[in-house]
Formats: sequence, structure tokens, C-alpha cells
Amino acid sequence: MRSEPPSESAPTDAPTPARTLGSGQALAPLTVGVEEEFLLIEPHSRVLSPHGPQLVSEAAGELGERVGTELTGYQVELRTDPHTCLKEADAQIRSTRTAAARAAARLGLRIASTGTPVPSQTTPVPITPGARYARSAAHFRALDDEQTACACHIHVGLPDPRDAVHVSNHLRPWLPTLIALSANSPFEGGRDTGYASWRTITWGRWPVAGPPPYFESPAHFDDVVHTLLETEALIDRGGLYWDIRPSHHLPTIEIRVADAALTPDDTVLLAAVVRALTATALTALQAGEPAPRPAPELLRAACWRAARDGLAGHGIDPLTGRLALQTGLVERLLHTITPALRRHEDLDLVREQWQRLRTEGNGADRQRAAYRNRSSTHDVIDYVISATCPS
Repeated sequence: MRSEPPSESAPTDAPTPARTLGSGQALAPLTVGVEEEFLLIEPHSRVLSPHGPQLVSEAAGELGERVGTELTGYQVELRTDPHTCLKEADAQIRSTRTAAARAAARLGLRIASTGTPVPSQTTPVPITPGARYARSAAHFRALDDEQTACACHIHVGLPDPRDAVHVSNHLRPWLPTLIALSANSPFEGGRDTGYASWRTITWGRWPVAGPPPYFESPAHFDDVVHTLLETEALIDRGGLYWDIRPSHHLPTIEIRVADAALTPDDTVLLAAVVRALTATALTALQAGEPAPRPAPELLRAACWRAARDGLAGHGIDPLTGRLALQTGLVERLLHTITPALRRHEDLDLVREQWQRLRTEGNGADRQRAAYRNRSSTHDVIDYVISATCPS
């Protein structure tokens, strides 16, 4: 590494000079795009189906490049276009899910949006054909067996992509709250793990995953990535599995912390919150405000607690190290981003969806409610399939 980053012991970074973003006036609405990963299920046996590539071929006539393969044959990925209007994004999320579900049904399959596979899976997993996938399997070995985990990735367009690492610094303290809000992976391999987001825990085993470091500058980011590539912790920049990363091929920042969202409503809520957080970070940059700088051990612990408990009970405030009601931490997040939500005309939607989560629970809570009826993971799988594409 060409430069050594300073210690993260300080609570905040030094103030940065105020600077002009865009025209120097109020920021224009930011674009938001969504990538969603889904599992394929054989509906009669409720086992995972390895026919992801076939589903992609079946759905491509309608969806084109908005459907793609993942590393394992058990998965597919669906993508939206970038949107400034969240209502348009919502409509495309629903129509894309519906088109993929129709294609799956033609193959005798179903799609399911959950962060981890409820049923047991074959090990080693079926790797999708392709040079990069084969290289990953050879390099990371049994870790690829855990790539069956599914996430929801939110891309937010930036007026200047060079701001991405500074935006990342401002977003880092909110990662535990986003985990709690979006947790949707309590079951894995036929059992309740005791965690609301088991995907978060398994994902942390990768060499470049979890909360990203604090970056002093774009050059510092490049230095870190260069070292990770040289030491073969990465096979390429696409393997940066941090919860936040500057996209290596789009003018966006990508927030990757969330489990695959159970319903389209859950996806839209997450997209609205993440976009508003990004807009709030850009406003802070414009004003030269320093990014909060939680100690890395506290941030990691807060992410663990959020993954374990979801919205229930207490979470760890990574800035103070104290326990606080997790719902209170969400309320603080929503209060912080209210001006950005109002500017994007998303405030009413987010308030309505947050009240729904307060009543129904997050995806993990709803999966467990489906299980409690008959203590059957088959019921969980059937529920997830129906919730993925509600009528």
C-alpha cells in the first residue's frame, strides 16, 4: 500500500472545506436503481432448483439485460433502470418480479425473495458456467457455497462520482440501522438460526466484506483496493463486497447491506431511505461537515447486534457504544433524512411503510410468523413465494 491510513479512534474526521456540488444550488433529484437476487424453488418438494441459467434464458425475451445469472445455479438477479421517480421504480420492480415469476412458472419453478435459503442445499453448490465464476470457485473454495445468500443492492447516482468515498464515510454509521430495517433471513438449511439476518453473518466471512473502512480520499480508496488485488484477497474489483462501495462501472454509489427484500413494498422503502441518506450525505459534503467516525469495533458490533435482533429490542448506537431501542434508532435515521425525503417527494411513502413495519415486522418477523402456525419450514417457503410477487 502506498499510503498508511490514520487511526480510526477519533469520533469524527477533520472538517472539509465546503464545496460546490453540481451547480451549487439545491441538488437535483438523485437517480435510484435496484438489483434484487432471488432463489429458485421447486414448488412441490420445496427444494432449491439449480436452473438459474435456464430461467434467465426464458425471461430474457421480456426482460432483456434486466435479468441475469448469479454465481450459483440456484439464483437469478433482476435489475431496474435508474429512476428519479420512485413510483416509476416501484412499478418496474413489480413488473420485473412478475415477468420473472411467469418465466419460472413455465419451467415448473417459483422465485423466492429471502436472504438465505430456507431449505437445505447441496454442497458443493452448482456453480453457473463462466470463466469468472470458475475462477472464484477455485480461489475462494468453500466460501462460494455461501454465495447462495441473496441481497438487495441499491445504486444511487452521484452528480460527481469522485464524491463516492466521502458519501461512504457519511453512510457508515447508519449500516446497523439499515440491517435491522431490511433483515429477511432468519432461516437457513431448514432451521431458525436465531438471527434476523443470517446472511449478514455468513457474508462477513469473506475477506472484503462488511462495513467499509473510513477513506481519507479517493486516492486512499484506490490504494486499499490496489493492495487487496495485489495480495489476492480480491480477484477483481467486482469482488469488493463491502456494504457500501463506489460502483466500478457506473457513476453511482452502491449500498449492498440489505437482505433480499421480501415484498416490493420492502424494496421500495429501502430504496427511498438509501437515496435520502445519500442526498443527506451530499448536503453535508456541500457544507463541509465532517463525517461521523465510529470506532470500527463498535460499528462491527452494532452490525452484529442488528443482524441478530432485527427491529426487536435494542441495538448498539455505534457513535456512543450504548444500547438503544432499535425502533428509536430507525426513528432517528428517518428524522435525519426527512428533508431529503421531502425533496424527493418520498416522505409520505416512507412514513406509511415504516408504520407498516412497526405493525407487521420486517421480513424476518413475517417469515417467523408463517412458521409459527404449524412449525413448518414448508409454510415459510410457500409464504415467501407468495409474498415475492403479491397479486
